[in-house]
Amino acid sequence: MPTRINQRPTQRQIAAQVGVSVTTVSRILNPDESHPERWASPETVTAIQQAAAQLGYRHNALAVSLRTSRSQTVGVLLPVVGDFVTASIYSGIDDVAREHNMTALTASTLDEPVLRAERTFSLLDHLVDGVIFADAHLDEDFLDSLASQCVPFTLVHRRHPDHVCVTADDVAAGRLAAQHLIGLGRQRMAVISGPRFMSTGVDRSQGFIDAVAEAGLPAPTVFDSDLNVQAGSDAMRAMLASPPYPDAIFAVHDAAALGVMSVLRHVGLSVPDDVAVVGFYDTPMSSAMELTSISVDLNAMGRRALELLLARLSDQQIESEVCPVTLTVRRSTDPSLPSEAHDSTAQPVTSTVRRAPRPDVSSPQRANRAL
Repeated sequence: MPTRINQRPTQRQIAAQVGVSVTTVSRILNPDESHPERWASPETVTAIQQAAAQLGYRHNALAVSLRTSRSQTVGVLLPVVGDFVTASIYSGIDDVAREHNMTALTASTLDEPVLRAERTFSLLDHLVDGVIFADAHLDEDFLDSLASQCVPFTLVHRRHPDHVCVTADDVAAGRLAAQHLIGLGRQRMAVISGPRFMSTGVDRSQGFIDAVAEAGLPAPTVFDSDLNVQAGSDAMRAMLASPPYPDAIFAVHDAAALGVMSVLRHVGLSVPDDVAVVGFYDTPMSSAMELTSISVDLNAMGRRALELLLARLSDQQIESEVCPVTLTVRRSTDPSLPSEAHDSTAQPVTSTVRRAPRPDVSSPQRANRAL
């Protein structure tokens, strides 16, 4: 059942309650209308005004701005501000905004539905031309409410089944991780998938589970947890407390994967000899910690999210887009690779694997560094 949150009342609701058309409600509640009685009887005008007050209706300033002129601003709702993922996405949005002489206004929602609604309405009251959401939840209907009010928006990073979004090929990413681990001969697997309201974790986990099933292996254990270092550490400790522990783990965020690796090394288990670990996002820390990780061009995702929003504002038909993913193999799954190696020149290709460069044994200096 979708989670209903603090939604903004609409003129359609008022019209249904009073028994008149939406057009009549719009004319009566128009703040520039000084003589609303010319559109309806005094009794109807009063009924509409009372219904609006009862429902807590607020005038939609965005609708007016779209009928007159653009503000050249766009709102961006992020779950958090400043981490690697959201900063990379926002960078792409901001690049396109500057190219179109626009300003991108950001707000953090902390993934809290009530705060998301408050921040969204605040942006709309500031007459943004549209909104980009990087914090969509699968289990709520807030976006449906905005769409019913004709608010222009697109989604980025996380999807919602009923709205246009730009995401990674998350299902393919999960399959890619599983196929890599299966190819290494791993048998007992686990997934740290994140909260169930995030499509990223749901889809990556599903791709992983499907690939494992197709290989005829036991279903992986799935941990629905937060996606930070502490959550990864806690999940790994829980696995160790219920033997046999897995010999391969896919965390849908690098931070959780690094937490897993920290605990394994603390208890004296080898990565990857005892447990192979794969993460997602290929953050700068991944290379330093020799973590095998899947990546997607987050900057490009942000760019496309705003480009699609601008197309929608120009009354063009738009569709959801999926961005390719790449697996970079490092020592957390392949101990034969050189330490701290990372091929920064490789480009993302859909569902492909690239390996960090192997040592050139013809060079004694490089060969010694790899030992």
